[in-house]
Amino acid sequence: MAVKDKLKTDLFPTIWCPGCGIGLIMTQLATVMDELGLDKNNTVLITGIGCTGRMGAYMNFESVYTLHGRTLPVAEAVKIVRPELNVIVVSGDGDTASIGGNHLMHSIRRNANVTVICNNNEIYGLTGGQAGPTTPAGTKTLSSPAGATYSPINLQGLVNTNPNAFYAKTTVYHQGPMKKAIKEAIQWPGFAFVDVASQCIENNGRRIGFSSANEMLQNYRTEYKAAPAGATRLETHQTGIIKGERPAGHAPNNGEN
Repeated sequence: MAVKDKLKTDLFPTIWCPGCGIGLIMTQLATVMDELGLDKNNTVLITGIGCTGRMGAYMNFESVYTLHGRTLPVAEAVKIVRPELNVIVVSGDGDTASIGGNHLMHSIRRNANVTVICNNNEIYGLTGGQAGPTTPAGTKTLSSPAGATYSPINLQGLVNTNPNAFYAKTTVYHQGPMKKAIKEAIQWPGFAFVDVASQCIENNGRRIGFSSANEMLQNYRTEYKAAPAGATRLETHQTGIIKGERPAGHAPNNGEN
């Protein structure tokens, strides 16, 4: 299969825990890249610190493994210097929305012409399972044994502060919608963010009552529903794509003349 050319299968099995959702994201990303004709000559991956950051090592593309939270300034720099390249950021929710939150806010504001795929497992998985910026309030974690105190950050609301941005919500269970969201995000001429609900069974799922990764996947199946056609905002536990508008005379994106 041509899609295997996008992966460094000689390095498999991966370092990720059995049942981790990151491999499902990587498979769909590789499939989309194959369909769009993306290769190491026209595409670069930017990855962050955390479990998700390992994806760059398993894909047969040029990649940059950045400092914690610094994926977006690096991605914007690459796009400015090499505007003809497709620049794709793959990062976890903690890396993207916590230490990298300031960069996320301003990349959205600038309408940077990059694609962000966020593995959102609602936890700091690599460091053992501490509460993160997307952890739901009340969730018991390693750092919040009595339940997380604060409400999670609203990623959709943040992205949609730019009326020209692209936001999609999907899950690793919904493989078809995830593939569609990734494909359309890469093709979007501006800032695009794909928010993928993904299971971390070892450092989150078992603590909140799931016995297996499959049980978490089945929970995504029953809990998440597709948003109605024409929706301009996704409700909690809805999947779908919200596309911004491109008004006439808009400011150029990074890398555009």
